[in-house]
This record gives sequence, C-alpha cells and structure tokens, in this order.
Amino acid sequence: MNNSKIIRKAWEGYDDSKAIRFIENISPGLSTNYVYRITFDDGDMVIAKVSGFGKYEYFKEDHRIIHSLANNLLYPFDNLLAKSLLKNNRVYVYHYVGERTDAWVVFYNPVRMLSRLPELLDDNDILKLGEQIGKFHAACSRVKNVLPKSLKTLYTDIADLQRQLELKKQQFGTKAHVDLLKYHCDQFLENSLKLNATSFGSIPVFLDWTTDNFSVGPELELYSRWDYDWFRLGPRILDFYFLSKIVAYKDESKYLSFDITTLTDDRFIIFLKAYHKINPLNIDEIRFMKEGYRFFILNYVIRYGKDIFKRPYGQKLRREALEQYLPSVDIVFDADKIIRWLGLK
Repeated sequence: MNNSKIIRKAWEGYDDSKAIRFIENISPGLSTNYVYRITFDDGDMVIAKVSGFGKYEYFKEDHRIIHSLANNLLYPFDNLLAKSLLKNNRVYVYHYVGERTDAWVVFYNPVRMLSRLPELLDDNDILKLGEQIGKFHAACSRVKNVLPKSLKTLYTDIADLQRQLELKKQQFGTKAHVDLLKYHCDQFLENSLKLNATSFGSIPVFLDWTTDNFSVGPELELYSRWDYDWFRLGPRILDFYFLSKIVAYKDESKYLSFDITTLTDDRFIIFLKAYHKINPLNIDEIRFMKEGYRFFILNYVIRYGKDIFKRPYGQKLRREALEQYLPSVDIVFDADKIIRWLGLK
C-alpha cells in the first residue's frame, strides 16, 4: 500500500485547510502496522497509525473505547494515554478502500515520554512495576462501567478461529496441525468454563506491554502509553504474559519468542506478589493465566499472525507455536507454585 497517499487522503478528510510538509516513517519494524510522524507547513506535528489488521469496525470501536478510557481515568493516570484526534466530537478514523486491500488510519497527538524501563530490572524495580500495574488495573476497573461496549470477546475470537479451521484448514498446515489447533481451542473453552472466567469481569487491557510501548517516571511510575495494537476489553490476566517477559528476561532478544516459561519465573512471582498486595488475585485467576497465554498464541500468533507480523517473523512464530508453544502449555505452567507463593487458599 502507498501509505503516504492514504495518510494524505485521511488528513484531507480531517482538515484540508492544514497542509502536510512531510511524512516520516517511525514504525518499529516487526509489525504490519505502520506509524508515521507528520509535520505540517506551520510546524505542528501529529502521529498517524495505518493498519489493515483485523476489522475496520473493531479498530474504530477500540479507539473510541480508548478515548473514553483516557478521559475517565483519574489521577495519577489522567494523562497516561496518547489522545486520538477528534472530529465532530468523535474519534476520527479514516477507512481507505483499495482495489486489493483496505486500511484504516487514526491520528494521535504526540505523547510526552520520560524514561524507558531499565534493560535489566532489579528486585526493587520489579516491586515498583508490580505496584504500578496493580494500581493501573484497579483504576481501569473503576471506570469500566462507563466505557462503550465491545463487540468482540475471547469467545467470539476463538469461535471465529474454529470456523476457519473447518472452512480454511489448508491455511493452517497439515491435518495434525489442524487437529492440534482444534484441541487447544476446545481446551481453552472447557477450562474457561471450569474456572468461571466470565466472573472475572472485563477491563481495558493492552496485552503487548513491551518497553517500546510506554515510559515511566523516576520512581518507575507509569508516565505515558502510546501503542494500542492489541487493545481490547477482557480479563486483566491477559496483560500478564508480556509483563512477565519484561520482568523475567535478562536478554531483550528473547522478546522475539513467546514461550510460556516466564509466567512462572521467580522474578515474575516477585512482580505478582507486589501486584497482589495492591489488587488481590484469586486462585481461579491464577489458574486462568495458562488460558490467557493459550488465547494469545491461538488468536494473535495463529489466527492473526500473518496479518500482524511481517512475513519472516510471522512464519517463524507460527512454526514455533505449533512445535513448541502450544504443546508445552499443559506441561510447563505450574499454577500451584504461584498460588503457594501468594499464600492463597
């Protein structure tokens, strides 16, 4: 796609009286979503996100929920989220329809940044981060009832994958691969029912907590967050997998793989203990951490991986999901270890 052309058309629909001087690609590089810095003739600047991932209706819905969240969060999170530009008092989302594909564009005000997390967190850093995420989740929970509703749930996403496994099974590899994926969809649904996962409630979750997506203050307090690729309403547990990667990994290159071991790493349990003091967890939620991880692999690596990740990386992740990640889910994760450490009964 000619993203510069799409951005210019999107901006014309927003405010054609303000001329664009140049458009600079500032995308991270692994995702098929693109981020651009736009500078205008008068020196003003905004950020544009161009995406073709998922559905336009979901993209628009997500950004309207995020806008409502950003405006309803109270101190100290009242200025945490990057703000989308509004037109006629609604988030402006442009839908481009091309011959072969379509895309959608949203504009953001540039976000202020302070520091990124240290490359290697010590125990005190981990405690501070656990406390901050506990407070942030609590703040999100307090405003959940005033946010717009979402059409998508974990269960609609898994149901859609199950339909694809029946109708487009050739896209998923061999019969053995398809059978493996069907099994894990069934396991997710069965275990979610056993754990009464719908009782956990839904709050705004961002899922991809990586050090490139947010900044912190001097005491590691959350300062700004600017990337919303996988935003959704869902159980707070969905945020834990990427947070476990931040805490557990000492080698940042390992962010590029998605094994489950970080969820029971001793360093992540330090994080959970700090989180639990602020925002208590229950036993069923701890057991659901495995299902949150299973959902992430099924939905974001298998179902949407070819649309989210650039080709070589996406192919690598899908292969590893089939050969390593999914086969290890029910073997490696040890909920009882976390339950003992948190003193739950």
